Formats: sequence, C-alpha cells, structure tokens
Amino acid sequence: MDKPVTHTTVAVVGTGTMGQGIAQVALVAGHPVALYDAVPGRVEQAVQEISARLDRLAEKGRIDQAARDAAVAAITPAAELGDLAGAGLVIEAVAEDLAVKQRLFGDLEGVVADDCVLATNTSSLSVTAIAGALRLPGRFVGMHFFNPAPLLPLVEVVRGHATEQAVADFAYETAAAWGKTPVRCTDTPGFIVNRIARPFYAEAFRLHEERAADPATVDAVLRESGGFRMGPFELTDLIGQDVNEAVTRSVWESFFQDPKFTPSLAQRRLVQSGLHGRKSGRGWFRYGPQDGQPEPHTAPPSDPPESVVFTDGPAPVRELVELVAEAGIAVRRSGVGRYGFLGLPGSGQLMLADGSLAASHGADTIQFDLALDYRTATRVALAPARGAAPEAVAAAVGLFQALGKRVSVVRDTPGMVVARTVAMLVDFAADAVERGVASPADIDTAMRLGVNYPLGPLEWGGRLTPQWVAGVLDRLHAAYPTGRYAPSVALSRWSMAPGGVLSS
Repeated sequence: MDKPVTHTTVAVVGTGTMGQGIAQVALVAGHPVALYDAVPGRVEQAVQEISARLDRLAEKGRIDQAARDAAVAAITPAAELGDLAGAGLVIEAVAEDLAVKQRLFGDLEGVVADDCVLATNTSSLSVTAIAGALRLPGRFVGMHFFNPAPLLPLVEVVRGHATEQAVADFAYETAAAWGKTPVRCTDTPGFIVNRIARPFYAEAFRLHEERAADPATVDAVLRESGGFRMGPFELTDLIGQDVNEAVTRSVWESFFQDPKFTPSLAQRRLVQSGLHGRKSGRGWFRYGPQDGQPEPHTAPPSDPPESVVFTDGPAPVRELVELVAEAGIAVRRSGVGRYGFLGLPGSGQLMLADGSLAASHGADTIQFDLALDYRTATRVALAPARGAAPEAVAAAVGLFQALGKRVSVVRDTPGMVVARTVAMLVDFAADAVERGVASPADIDTAMRLGVNYPLGPLEWGGRLTPQWVAGVLDRLHAAYPTGRYAPSVALSRWSMAPGGVLSS
C-alpha cells in the first residue's frame, strides 16, 4: 500500500466532537476532507465550527493565514454516502454501536474503491467484529484518536484479526504524517489505554466503597504523591460517569466478566441516579455555582521525632531516609529487613505499604504510601494500625511534615492508595505485553500520552522492581482472594527473569 500523500481525499463520517477533530487534523496536514453525517444540517454546522477553530488557530499564530484559507477551502460537505466515492481513506466517528458501525461500513463498501482504507475511531468495540461482515475485511483498521483530537498526540492503530499488515502500516504512517504519535496494538478489549487504565479508576472506587478515604483525599494522594495529573474521581466527573462506566462495563463483559475488570457498584449507583459529573452538575462532587473545591483530609501540625532508627529495605524506603537525614532528624541504621522500617520513639514503626494491613506487622505499625518521588511529592498518606498509639501516629505525621509534606491519614487498608494502584497498573501492562497486545515501548508511550501518566507503567515497575510489585499483589490477593489481585503469569515471569528484563 502506498504511503499517505496529501492529495489523498480523507472522508470523515460523523461530525460530532471527535469527527470534527479528526477532520481538522487531516485538513491541517494538507488533505482534502469530505464530511458526511446522516443527520440533516449537521455537516453544514460542522463546517462552520471547524472553520471557526481554524480562524482561532490563525489568530493565535499557530497556523498562517494561507494555511487557514487552504484548509477551509479543502472541506467538502457530502450530502450522501455516494459523495465519498473518491476517498482514499474513510474514518468513522459515529455512535458506539456495533450494528450501526457494521451497517455503515457495509454501505461504504458499495461506494468506495476496493483499495480505499476503511478505519474506525471506536474506543471500546472490537475492530474484528466491525469488519466481520465486510467483503474485504483486510482493508479495515482501527485508528483510535483521543479527545480533543487536534491537541492530544496519541493514536492507537488497531490491527483486527483480518487486517492486512500493509493496511496497518498505512494507518500508522498516516497518523505519523499528521504529526501524531501512533502506537500499534492488536484487537483486544479496550486496546492499550482503556484496558490498562481500568485499575486507576477501580482501585480508587473500591477504596471509597471500603470507606478507606473520601474521594477528595484519594484524588489528592494520587495527584500529590503519585504524580498523576488528575485523580480518578475528578477525572471521571470530567469524562462523564456514564461514559467511563460504559467503557469499564464493556471491557469487563468482553473479558467474560474477569474479576480483574469488575465494575464499581458505587459508580453504577451514580449513573443510575443521573449524577454523571460536571455535565449534570453533580457526580462524585458537586458543581453548582455555590460549590467550592472539595478539600482532602489533611492532618494538623505535629512535632517531628528527634531521631529514627532505619532498617534497610526497598528503594523507596532508602529514598525517604535520605530526606529524613537532610531535614536534620538523626538516623541510626540497624541492619537489613525484608520490608524496611523507620523506628519511631517508643514502640511505633513506619513501613512502606506492602499490600497487607499495617496491623499485621504490629499494633503500633503505621504504613506510608508509595510516592512517585518522595523529594518532589507534596503529600503523603499514612495508614495506622487500628490500635496504634496516638503519640506514634503524631510522630509519624510530624516526620513527614518536617519534610515539607502535607499528610493525609487514611484507614488501614491493604495496599493503601498509590501502592495498590501502581501495582495493578504494572501488572495489567505486563499482562498486555505477554498476550501480544503491544510492545513494552508502545504501552508506556500510550499511557503517558493517552492519559498523562507520570511514567509508563512498565518503566515504573522496573524502577520499583517486578519483585516488589509481585509481592504487593501477592499480599493483596491474600487479603482479597477473589482473583482480582492475583499477579499475572507475565509479572511472575518478569520477576524471575535474568536481569529483570520483560520480554514480549
């Protein structure tokens, strides 16, 4: 198949937000674009809206006036599907309904030439299933853009069971020529991003259901300690609870109700109540004119201990100890342990969240959550055992405050917040590599660019070590023996691999 050339006509079917965004990307890249929508009047409205956005780009100097004029002149409204006959590439962005998409592409096969590439922008449906009824399924491919398409760089190029390699290559090269960052993946439920991202939402919702912490606190910990751009509660309110829950349910059902993908009952109740987030004025949070930003739980000031005793352990513990010493708190080293502890005055001990309850390590144990980088983190969560002495908790709070961190005290819960979330993301990513969904590099690229993760999950897993991640999940699985937290075979293999190399 020939490489993309700018004189190739690109047809976009569906003129909603995604369809308009994809059309704009193709226009700016220099293609003639034909727009079609089955709803009367929608195409004309879309042309006006795209032209207005191009005007704003020209006003801001992001494209010159000549490029703006050429792009507007290259838009052709199509009154019927037959007007798309000359297209070399058709990208569909209509409703997420399998029957609707199959019918559309069946009709398109009777219009376009046999060498025209047909692409779907679906985010949750099977590319293989959509192509299943086509006469030439080999020319069908997924090109999943992220919203807003003109701004977000990622495009998942999805090869269905029958997609020819040349067609997948054409879609990849086209996305790259349009200034996007394409990644290759096979046709799997959720593709890369929507498959691997499920634990980011699911673990937060489970913490809420177990009353470990309120939504605002979970969000703050994942942002300020985990380094995520947004917390899962505020993010799903922005996306729309109905949209996010539908994707979660679709992936879960596509995996035959695998417990690893189980949807949240709490989120289901929001959707059933019509509380869809920002667009409805209320979701996890309220968005009325009188409603302010919800505040996370933050512990009041407390005095730090004058000294701590350090038992060596995982790398995150050693990183923390460096900061403690820099803060002028005396550190006395005392051997090496499996977990690593910071001994507080009296009987209190601090340990990194490991997937078990703090109480399982002693009545005065207080776990601290994982951070992307303890030096730059601005908040750390603590989970004291139920019987922990108040003075031990106060000393732990004061210790982190002395390091310049806000502290959120949460209920003693296996894996806490960041640790269990990151461990699950790493496991999902490793499992996707094992099953041939995508390469390790493409998975990490997709998660950084598609959902703005601070690190790709596989890079993160490598830093933490797969042995540490597998240990966290083993203990979570012991606490919740449902299969949800059982480490994947891929993660187990990675943890035992010579040199710690994850093989695809």
